[in-house]
Amino acid sequence: MRIHELRRRLREAGAGPLHEHRVLRLWSHALPRSSGRRRPETFFPSTLLAALPSIEADLAALAHVHSVHPGADGSERLLVALADGQTVESVLLPRGGLCVSSQVGCAVGCQFCMTGRDGLLRQLGSAEIVAQVALARQRRPVRKVVFMGMGEPAHNLDNVIEAIDLLGTAGDIGHKNLVFSTVGDPRAFERLQQGRVKPALALSLHTTRADLRRRLLPRAPALTPEELVAECERYARATGYPIQYQWTLLEGINDGEDEIEGIVRLLSGRYGVLNMIPFNAVDGTDFSRPSFERCKQIARTLHERGILTKLRYSAGQDVDGGCGQLRARATQAGAVRIPVLPVGA
Repeated sequence: MRIHELRRRLREAGAGPLHEHRVLRLWSHALPRSSGRRRPETFFPSTLLAALPSIEADLAALAHVHSVHPGADGSERLLVALADGQTVESVLLPRGGLCVSSQVGCAVGCQFCMTGRDGLLRQLGSAEIVAQVALARQRRPVRKVVFMGMGEPAHNLDNVIEAIDLLGTAGDIGHKNLVFSTVGDPRAFERLQQGRVKPALALSLHTTRADLRRRLLPRAPALTPEELVAECERYARATGYPIQYQWTLLEGINDGEDEIEGIVRLLSGRYGVLNMIPFNAVDGTDFSRPSFERCKQIARTLHERGILTKLRYSAGQDVDGGCGQLRARATQAGAVRIPVLPVGA
């Protein structure tokens, strides 16, 4: 289901703009119809009241939490089952954040990521994306949503933008707290500036060397790191939100002095922050993370050279919950295709 289809269905049932907004708000906040001061039987038209049980049942059937994997850091990795039996991952982060998926699988094929091992299986509809937020809000408050889960959001642009629009309006998420993460698709830079809700932008950079980036991200757009940073800088200045440059630290690959010099050259004076994330071990790869001391040394050196750098650790590392790993384990266990029970069963 897509959100514009849901809106059309509501209007056909007699909803006006305020009725539509309230239904979308209640759904995206995981609130019952009776929430708020206005009584449903006096606020909603009778035709909409009659249609709401069927609409609400269809929204509830979009997704459910298949399993929960709590981390010692306060995060919770959720394996979310969709109506067709496919699964995606969402991550409840400390301090009110949520990481959502936009695709089942991924076509980019990043060498250090589990998600792209099987390629792209299908797109998520915009309503399935928002359903991940609704499920998370059943567990705890969500004030920030980052599109950094399974998939490349720029490869599902229409659905992701539609979800962002709803979350930034009826969903009550501050626009700068909606973070669109991309490997650098030029279509995203253009389209994101055109919406009424303009999210913050995160770029998966990972190296300042064009040749190495082509090897690490084999099906990313063929833009050089310099071209990508220039596009990001234009977006940052247009929106007023600093860019989040993402850098997965891989021992012996992108943690050397040459990369430190490249980062200083590339990001000095730019409106952004560099998030350095030590590699989260993935079965079947030869990559490893640098030592904790080396990670701290890199971040400290970059700070001293004038680059705002944050050393972050992927949520839920202690449960081997790097993006795509929960789904991969469920697939191997034969748990991906989950029977969908009839509504009310």
